[in-house]
Amino acid sequence: MGIQGDRRTFFQLLVSTLLVSVINFTVWFAITFYVYLQTRSVFATGVISGLFLVMTALTGIWFGSLVDHHSKKTMMQASASVSLVAYAVAFVAYQVTPKESFKDPTSVSLWLLILLLMVGVIAGNIRTIALPTLVTVLIAEETRDRANGLVGTTSGVTFLVTSVISGVLVAIGGMFWVLVLAIVVLTVAVGHLALVPVNERPAEPAPDAQAATGGGRAVDLRGTVRVVREVPGLMALILFSAFNNFLGGVFMALMDAYGLSLVSVQTWGLLWGILSTGFIVGGLLISRTGLGSNPIRLLLLINVVLWTVMVLFPLRSSILMLTVGMYAYMVLMPYAEAAEQTVLQKVVPYERQGRVFGFAQSVEQAASPLTAFLISPIAQFVFIPFMTDGAGARAVGDWFGTGIDRGIAVVFMLTGVIGLIATGIALRSRPYHRLSNHYRSSAPAAVPEPAPAPQA
Repeated sequence: MGIQGDRRTFFQLLVSTLLVSVINFTVWFAITFYVYLQTRSVFATGVISGLFLVMTALTGIWFGSLVDHHSKKTMMQASASVSLVAYAVAFVAYQVTPKESFKDPTSVSLWLLILLLMVGVIAGNIRTIALPTLVTVLIAEETRDRANGLVGTTSGVTFLVTSVISGVLVAIGGMFWVLVLAIVVLTVAVGHLALVPVNERPAEPAPDAQAATGGGRAVDLRGTVRVVREVPGLMALILFSAFNNFLGGVFMALMDAYGLSLVSVQTWGLLWGILSTGFIVGGLLISRTGLGSNPIRLLLLINVVLWTVMVLFPLRSSILMLTVGMYAYMVLMPYAEAAEQTVLQKVVPYERQGRVFGFAQSVEQAASPLTAFLISPIAQFVFIPFMTDGAGARAVGDWFGTGIDRGIAVVFMLTGVIGLIATGIALRSRPYHRLSNHYRSSAPAAVPEPAPAPQA
């Protein structure tokens, strides 16, 4: 069964999202690489991750409200425009600042540059909220899981291009060519989307329906929480994803430092290009086979495998083991993302989906900054010394290895064990069974018909 619905508009939006996502993630990878290479501070890269996640958590609900109350296409254009302005200002700041200032991890100029770039990257999150709501209105319910798989494929292509570009450009010219490319591509992306007709604005709900859903209010957090709580087990699913992201913050904070301790920045960037093909493979598999009748169970089983991978790949200081483990991780991640999106698209009313997707993003990301802020100094000042010349190195260093990468490896393995325990508990929980039963028995969320296209 192929994807049914307005395929042409959907694929045009995927192309537009691909262009913008490539640039936003290129900037994200590049500034992380650049700061680590300039300062050699794991703590600084961890703070960058923490700032990114804090901003994501704080803006999700607001972005969701903007998506629900305005044309999705308009918000996607606004997102790209804000990113373009932020990168242009960052480019000027980078050019006028002495490069020696960027070698000091406490430099105000360095952190001003980082914050400007983070604003540009975070503005792109409006698209990540708008796109799944457009999938709801453009694609028939029975094939939305396949469309969500293609969204995952787009993410994989993004990582493939991004990792290669960012590593090479940082090696060649620091942040200069990264920012030049960002400005050029975002200008093209804004022009491209302007030419794509997106006939997605539904008819306004009746006054009673609008009141019931809080549609007349700008943010209406209370009403959004009420909608989430009315779906049996949905709040538990969001909180479980938040806990996973709490643990996933370890990856955000330490993975680049771990990889760069094993290989050069050029090799690390090229390796991420290879690894990101796993996202593409996973997304294409979903687009062909779907997610089955119970995507909630699939989501939890995928987590069992993911946390097992996190325990196993750090056992040796080996770029081969890291590559194999992370490739498996990349293949499976689109399944987890598509499963959650497919559930929300079915059980949440369309006119509320932007806010619920934004609420889920905020809640799920809220825990990650705590991990990122905590784990970097803990790794820097506890686990790395522990496995360099401390008790851990003396006890297991002969076979496990010693040094910076081995300290980070211990953190990864402990995180994986905690994740396995939490997923096992979730599989046995009552909210999981309630949500699974509700998903299988409920009718798809009603989607208003798009307004008729204007006649030429």
